[in-house]
Amino acid sequence: MTHTTSTTVGIVGGGPAGLMLSHLLAIAGIDSVVVDDRTRVEIENTVRAGILEAGSVRLLTDTGVGGRVLREGIAHEGISLRFGGQNHRIDFQGLVGESAWLYPQTDVFIDLANARDRDGGDVRFGVRGTRVLEVTSDRPGIAYTDAGGTGHEVRCDYLVGADGSRSICRFEIPESLRTHYFREYPFAWFGILAEAPKSAPELVYTHSPRGFALISQRTETLQRMYFQCDPEEDVSAWSDDQIWAELQARVAGPDGFTLRQGPITDKAILRFRSFVAEPMRHGRLLLAGDAAHTVPPTGAKGLNLALADVRVLAEVLERAVKQHDADALDDYGPRALARVWKAQHFSYWMTTMLHALPGTTGFDLHRQLGELASVTGSAAGSTYLAEAYTGWPSH
Repeated sequence: MTHTTSTTVGIVGGGPAGLMLSHLLAIAGIDSVVVDDRTRVEIENTVRAGILEAGSVRLLTDTGVGGRVLREGIAHEGISLRFGGQNHRIDFQGLVGESAWLYPQTDVFIDLANARDRDGGDVRFGVRGTRVLEVTSDRPGIAYTDAGGTGHEVRCDYLVGADGSRSICRFEIPESLRTHYFREYPFAWFGILAEAPKSAPELVYTHSPRGFALISQRTETLQRMYFQCDPEEDVSAWSDDQIWAELQARVAGPDGFTLRQGPITDKAILRFRSFVAEPMRHGRLLLAGDAAHTVPPTGAKGLNLALADVRVLAEVLERAVKQHDADALDDYGPRALARVWKAQHFSYWMTTMLHALPGTTGFDLHRQLGELASVTGSAAGSTYLAEAYTGWPSH
């Protein structure tokens, strides 16, 4: 026997994108059901990005989810681009009057999940065999089996695929109607978590002849750091001493900057690519977040793009539902994609400016140094980076 639920918006994916959309719809008085194959504990324990744009923080705080980000998040008023063995600071506040916020994605998820619990939201974690039904019909649906083996269908007016980079929903758009854009990168990040004091008050993006390194933070006593590596690198082949030696070599310079070390509690390879799926709508199915696009982590855009998507999506769904204006959904893809492609450019630019490419020659290395000097030595260049990193002017 199959248990059937009726709702206005069915959402596949209970990560930050799906939960924020459900939260925004609830504020507008629109009901939704969220379904995710992962348990809440699994999502909470997945280490992800940790930088929020100023607009993302405002979205959380303005909608009643931002109490903890303001208490526990750390406002970063700039970053450092490190090259030639020296730091060159980009002053976000001085250039554009905004900050980026250090606040892990897992905490954004926890805050949103707690808000949906608080507000009585219908969020169903830990289901099995999720699939979507009849996306071009008047009543599309989500089918799944719960932990007890009971079959369920959620029938809805509109269906949202917020189911991440391995989305099942994006393939509901017929191949003849969709275009997938890719950019593969010949490197990955070797990421660590270390029990150590902060090495710097803000993020340090490092260009080095040995390859890129990023010095980030989590708390006063737990730090996140990365260095560029081969995508097939074996983390088990690296001892803690070897990891620290490589990181120290990449940040070494005449200014004497060194990293503060400690026990490494986690290490993993982070592979990435640039990807965009167009269109973001087919019938009554709409895609959001990583289901529609992914970016290299260098520009800190992934989570922020997902939140920007659902902010627009909630608006057009409210018009469609309350004003019975189905044509409002036509606005979603073009508006979302305009920001997506800006973020793709910024992420690609940061990545190619800072990483060592295979076969790099002396010319390539010195060209990158010239580019970095142009950015950091020019108010116009620094302002572009500051605007893009903090999320572009709200107007």
